[in-house]
Amino acid sequence: MFDARCQIAAMVYEPDDDPDAMLSDFAADLNAQGHRVVGMVQAGQCSDSSLSAVLIHSGEKLLLAQDFDPNATGCRLDFNRLQDAGAQVAHALGSGADLLIINRFGKREREGKGLAYLIDRAVDAGVPVVIAVSRSRLAEWIEFAGGMSVKLACDRQALDVWWRSVPPPSSRGGSRAHHQSARDVSK
Repeated sequence: MFDARCQIAAMVYEPDDDPDAMLSDFAADLNAQGHRVVGMVQAGQCSDSSLSAVLIHSGEKLLLAQDFDPNATGCRLDFNRLQDAGAQVAHALGSGADLLIINRFGKREREGKGLAYLIDRAVDAGVPVVIAVSRSRLAEWIEFAGGMSVKLACDRQALDVWWRSVPPPSSRGGSRAHHQSARDVSK
C-alpha cells in the first residue's frame, strides 16, 4: 500500500493541542500560495451533536454527528455522513491536488474503513498526505502505514519544514505540475 517514494506525514497531537486549527491555517496558506489542498478538518467534538467537518477545498461545513439520540454514548459519528464527506473529498482529489489533508486517524481508519481509501488514492496519484494522529493511536498508525510516514509535532514549523521537503508535483508524478513555480518561490 505504501512505498518509500510517497510523502505521508502524521501530525501527532496531544489532548491539549488543536490539530484542526493547525491544519486549517496550513491549508489556507498553501492555497493562498497557489497550491491546491483538498481534504477536511474536524469541527466540533466527537462526543456531541456538533461534530462536523469543513471541506478544505470548498469551505463547506458538513455535519458528521448522528441525529440526536439520548441513549447514544461515546463518539456520535454517523458513518454514512462520514462516507458522504469522503466521497466529496475523493471527487476533489480526482480533479487534481497538491496535498491531501485527513482530519483524523481513528478507529474506522485503523480497520481500513472510514477515510483510509483516500490515503490509498492520494498515494496512487503521487499526492502527499498529512493526517492528524492522536498520540494514543500512534502505534496503530505506524502499523497501518507500514512505518512509511514522517512523524511531525503538532506545530506549524514542523508542517512547514515537512512541506518544503516534499518533492514538487512534477517529480512525484502529480498532476498539478503548473504549481511548481509557486512552490519554488515559497521556499
